[in-house]
Amino acid sequence: MPVFADVDTGVDDAMALAYLLASPEAELVGVASTAGNVPVQQVCANNLGLLQLCGATGIPVSKGAEQPLSAPLRTAEDTHGPQGLGYAQLPSGGEALTAHDAAEAWVRAARAYPGELIGLATGPLTNLALAMRIDPALPTLLRRLVIMGGAFDYRGNTTPVSEWNISVDPESAAEVFSGWTAAWSPDDAAHVPIVLGLNLTENIAMTPALLNRLADAAGASSAPMSVRDERGTRSTTDNPLIRVLEDAMRFYFEFHFDTGDGYLAHLHDPLAAAVALDPELVGCRETTVDVELTGALTRGMTVADWRGHWGRPPNALIGTEVDPVAFFDRFISRVGAFARRLA
Repeated sequence: MPVFADVDTGVDDAMALAYLLASPEAELVGVASTAGNVPVQQVCANNLGLLQLCGATGIPVSKGAEQPLSAPLRTAEDTHGPQGLGYAQLPSGGEALTAHDAAEAWVRAARAYPGELIGLATGPLTNLALAMRIDPALPTLLRRLVIMGGAFDYRGNTTPVSEWNISVDPESAAEVFSGWTAAWSPDDAAHVPIVLGLNLTENIAMTPALLNRLADAAGASSAPMSVRDERGTRSTTDNPLIRVLEDAMRFYFEFHFDTGDGYLAHLHDPLAAAVALDPELVGCRETTVDVELTGALTRGMTVADWRGHWGRPPNALIGTEVDPVAFFDRFISRVGAFARRLA
């Protein structure tokens, strides 16, 4: 299955890319770099370095817009570290970026695989919104789109009501949702995006025990992590991918601990990657979604019209149910085996 990933890499974005590369049914045909967790230049470096680490050659990486559509860029180094991957160190260099930008990359990939391409967006939707300006029919070319973003009947993680990806560029999210509906005729609007919000993804909590299972699956000896460890302790494993993931995850654990969630980390983006390949992993409910743009207290809030008050056609399948055990079994099996092959 051809997959095009739009990411703002980011600890959990990196783990999502590793999952795609580890999945035999997936062919990663392009990566769009979005400004979000860190500035877009750093996102590009992270994507190129991770692909180089994983021996994934020939996958085009494109640079996206440096700013959201209309708001100033906010980044999240406190969550993901100064370079976006916690304490991890990636190879530098690698292949060159494409000469065209990320919006054009979306359009080229969709036209190259009409009706086949799976789109995955795990960062702000800036690039996708710009791509849909280039080709408003782009949604009709995709097999499906999975978006990690929003919070539905659930607290936000950036403001009391907004989730990070939507909050960074709410105008682009609103444009994507409205444009998706407009691209289809009223009689042929079945391909609405699957949207995984915090209400679902915060059920996917990586713990030190699960991370140790991943190292075991890779055949990598590694010291189990603990909240009692000195901050910034580095991985001891010789496996290159497991070392990067452990060093990235330690920073992520520490951030979640400091914000009162416990010594764990929510794997929002790897779940989205898994659902992109197998939507049956989650239960969904169809509805109409819009994004609040002007509220003094609610800007960036994703509003779901569960009861159809607006009288508008559905434009999203909202993830409502997931089995974390099934997800982690699949993630650990795939990424562990992939890391073993890289050793």
